Amino acid sequence: MILPELSQEWKTGLSLAWSGYIAVLSVWIVMQKRAPVSTMSWILSLALLPFAGFVIYYFLGPQRLRKQRVKRLRSCASAHTQADLARVRDAAQNAPPALQQMARLGTAACGLPVSSAMGVALLSGGARTFDAIFDAVRAARDHIHLEYYIFEPDKIGTALRDLLVERARQGVAVRLLLDALGSKRIGRKFMAPLHAAGVQVALFHDTRIGRRLRPVTNYRTHRKIVVCDGRVGFTGGVNITDEEDKRTRPDAYHDVHLRIEGSAVRWLQTTFLEDWTYATGEDLRNIDHLMGAMLPQVEAGDIPVQIVTSGPDNMLEPIHRMHVEAIHSASERAWLTTPYFVPGEPAMMALTSAALRGVDVRLLVPRRSDSAIVSAAARSYFDELIASGVKVWEYKARMLHSKTLVVDDHCAMIGTANFDNRSFRLNFEVSAVVYGPELARPLAAQFETDLHSSGAVRAHRPQSFWRRLGDALARLFSPLL
Repeated sequence: MILPELSQEWKTGLSLAWSGYIAVLSVWIVMQKRAPVSTMSWILSLALLPFAGFVIYYFLGPQRLRKQRVKRLRSCASAHTQADLARVRDAAQNAPPALQQMARLGTAACGLPVSSAMGVALLSGGARTFDAIFDAVRAARDHIHLEYYIFEPDKIGTALRDLLVERARQGVAVRLLLDALGSKRIGRKFMAPLHAAGVQVALFHDTRIGRRLRPVTNYRTHRKIVVCDGRVGFTGGVNITDEEDKRTRPDAYHDVHLRIEGSAVRWLQTTFLEDWTYATGEDLRNIDHLMGAMLPQVEAGDIPVQIVTSGPDNMLEPIHRMHVEAIHSASERAWLTTPYFVPGEPAMMALTSAALRGVDVRLLVPRRSDSAIVSAAARSYFDELIASGVKVWEYKARMLHSKTLVVDDHCAMIGTANFDNRSFRLNFEVSAVVYGPELARPLAAQFETDLHSSGAVRAHRPQSFWRRLGDALARLFSPLL
């Protein structure tokens, strides 16, 4: 079939319509005030994919989110924190100036102060993590709060569900907040026992068109939080899935988690309650009772801990800033582990500058992640890193899912954020920053253990032309990954 040739009037009309389409979308995207590279990437994508690009941007593109913090909740939590501030101040006076500045940066960027812990425990692997969480859930007497990106209806997910049902029937208040996209396999049949036992279950950013005209397919809660009685808390990289449990799957992800005991847990609690309020709209007018039970007075500890949160509702990118600041503060070592390495210019500059001034900078990433394009984009940065003196390793044994940073002996970070644009800007994340050797030393030991299952990336490694081209093309999509 031969299509008729368009008249000059039709050509002119289509050109004007096309120009108007690009102009309107460009203004829409520019008004988001995102990073220039990301903005230009979206504009070019929409220009090359006329109507499909619009649909993609509508469902996947940046959105302005306003997630109001519960101010009274934070003020109550701060009031409870006063008991341990004196001890933290004493520790801070002996800390290097760079650490004091870093703590102030975290507070200014996300509003959460340095607190303290009586104990922090590094949990290596899903098996140890699940055992510790199950023990804390069994010991809870007042409430259990859980927030997860991935909660699967598999062996470990079913075991935890049944334990939550049991605790709820024994009178413990249980709240479970799940990301609607990450936990999409959770269905009504799986949740029925939870509802029957009185467990409150909520979904974060339902991906279906319902209350919102425009569904939120980005901006997930990537946080993993467990809080028991406001005294014991957990965060890190481990989701509730058999993919994290080597007892069930020999090829399970290699991951780490953190158990915190003490007053710093109140900031994990505050983060959960703010997310719960945002997702459910639950009225917190009876907040006085809430505070007594959920933010109890806890004895001050000797370990300074700062909970740092970030998300698309905070344009200051607190976790991103804390990573960059920590690397800049390094004088001896900066060891970074991440499953997804797609750095922006500030992070890349921090890593290479630290190496150039003589700091032992090491990067550990998986040889193959669960995203081929992210793995390819990560490889595109290796030559520049190695040329600057950064030592790069690829973990070969299994999928590496740990998200940690060790700086000297005085600072360690562990949390849910990957070292990429999605974690730093698009998802809701949480990290624990532990000042002092209590976490830095065991985390450094874990890093060295992981190197035994890794291979060093060489400067002049053999690579085919197509491999290099694929890595370079993947890097073009870095702002969108």
